[in-house]
Amino acid sequence: MDAIIKSFPNELGEDAAGKRASVVKPTEEEARAAVDLLLRWIGEDPAREGLLDTPKRVAKAYHELFSGYAQSAEEILGRTFVEVSGYDELVLVKDIPFYSHCEHHMVPIIGKAHVGYLPDGRVLGLSKIARVVDVFGKRLQTQESLTAQIADAIDTTLKPRGVAVLIEAEHMCMVMRGVQKLGSTTLTSTFTGQFKSEPQEQARFMSMLRGRN
Repeated sequence: MDAIIKSFPNELGEDAAGKRASVVKPTEEEARAAVDLLLRWIGEDPAREGLLDTPKRVAKAYHELFSGYAQSAEEILGRTFVEVSGYDELVLVKDIPFYSHCEHHMVPIIGKAHVGYLPDGRVLGLSKIARVVDVFGKRLQTQESLTAQIADAIDTTLKPRGVAVLIEAEHMCMVMRGVQKLGSTTLTSTFTGQFKSEPQEQARFMSMLRGRN
């Protein structure tokens, strides 16, 4: 089996520290076999009509759901714009929907991200902020790590005067299992630069969010 497992460090993108991970990637056939094993483990019959193509479908779905491992936030944020007529006020992109998966139970996390920054001579294309949320969202996550990773990627690449990230999300591991608390929402936030050192900037960020409705 070792002979058919290949290394794919270049497909994983950065880890939480911005370094490329290096692990071995099983073949798609092995991934399908793993799904087949789980189906039998829960008491199902993978040979019945409705499940015949399920291992193939799950492998394909995982390729999409966890596509963030194959993307680099640094590459996405690489192009910035300097012709902004001296604009240096808060840029805020709010209500960015995302879907992630809990790294503890591998069940969905569904929420919205709100991302703001204070430019220092350069600005990002607005779609790039949403794409960075997707890059980190489409990986196994904790909400705390997701919040910090988005802020760090923008802070490191753009080098603005400050970054603010607030995420509100519902965790299916609290809804579908365990305490089973439908409707509970978790909020996390990260602030860097002036958002962290100057309370009025943080207050302005939160005030703009409260006015979103």
